[in-house]
Amino acid sequence: MHLRRWSSLLAGLALGLAATGATADLTVSQVAPLSGPLAPTGTHLRAGAQLYFDTVNAAGGVHGVRLRLTTRDDGYKAAETVRLTQLALKEDQPVALFGIVGTGNVEALLKEKTVEAAAVPVVTVRTGASTVVGSGNPWLFVTRASYAEEIGTILRQYLPLGYRRVAIFHQDDPFGQDGLQAAEAGIKELGGELVAKGSYEKNTTKVEAAVKAIAAANPSLVVMVSNTAASAEFVRQFRATGQPAQLVTISVTDAGQVVEKIGAASAHGLAITQVVPDPGNGTIPLIREIREAMKRFPPKDAALNHTLVEGYAGAKILVEALRRAGPSPSPGKLREALAGLRGYDAGGLPISFSGTTRGGSHYVDITIINGAGRLVR
Repeated sequence: MHLRRWSSLLAGLALGLAATGATADLTVSQVAPLSGPLAPTGTHLRAGAQLYFDTVNAAGGVHGVRLRLTTRDDGYKAAETVRLTQLALKEDQPVALFGIVGTGNVEALLKEKTVEAAAVPVVTVRTGASTVVGSGNPWLFVTRASYAEEIGTILRQYLPLGYRRVAIFHQDDPFGQDGLQAAEAGIKELGGELVAKGSYEKNTTKVEAAVKAIAAANPSLVVMVSNTAASAEFVRQFRATGQPAQLVTISVTDAGQVVEKIGAASAHGLAITQVVPDPGNGTIPLIREIREAMKRFPPKDAALNHTLVEGYAGAKILVEALRRAGPSPSPGKLREALAGLRGYDAGGLPISFSGTTRGGSHYVDITIINGAGRLVR
């Protein structure tokens, strides 16, 4: 009698849990820099993703299941990215990896075949390098335009206006080399003249030698393939030389941080490409959505900027695929759903994955820092 009663109670409990949708969370794991010079990048990507997950969870989750985001700090070091990703895969059992930062960092994961071995999709990496976008890896889904597309937009904008003497400032690693190659090819194609190149060491702001070499060549345009801290220091030192060249950097540089580091007067005139819509433009559906979400779930360690928008949009794309994958989605089902995204509108950011290219977005815009230290188009 007692055994039958306990069996009935356990069966009833199981049915009750099923009826209320009580089940394990869907875990998404991020490995990104939360310390070091790129800490703001990792922090804002995380904040954007968490903001969207909070919104989804408040509305009942995905097919009734809550989303959980875990983040580990790799300090922007490729070896740590691989180690911590392997740890996250083992301990978290995630349905997806998200928001990994850095060309060399993602390349290291691909080289080690970490993603293929785990058979877990990677969504919204913070790189647009050709080696990543063109990798053909079926588990990788890039939700930003490529660096080649960003640099091509810069050159097509400025060279026809007479800015034909071009210098390139770049990080001395796979990220910078990829941008350098894209710039060299674009300058040649469009009939410009490459007059100088200068580089700096990853995870540093040692730009003195690059400033000296580039300033000596008297360029009219400097294309910068650099992260925020190094970009800010290059702009500060280059302006001090008195050279009037137009400085343009790609989207991995954050305007707000540049202004904070060197002041509006020095930052004034720096142009920056963007791969997501302007967070200051409330007419864009994605931005209106983010602003409303921030009222409900204000981030504690981040402000509304392009990087937060990128994290939010990436999380939105991931969740759309989770919904399409159906209840209790496996990483394999999620991969199939991501690969099937065609013509998806994330609110002013079109996304389509097709063929072997891993890039789902081609959105590029050019902004410039005005005299008040604000970005304008």
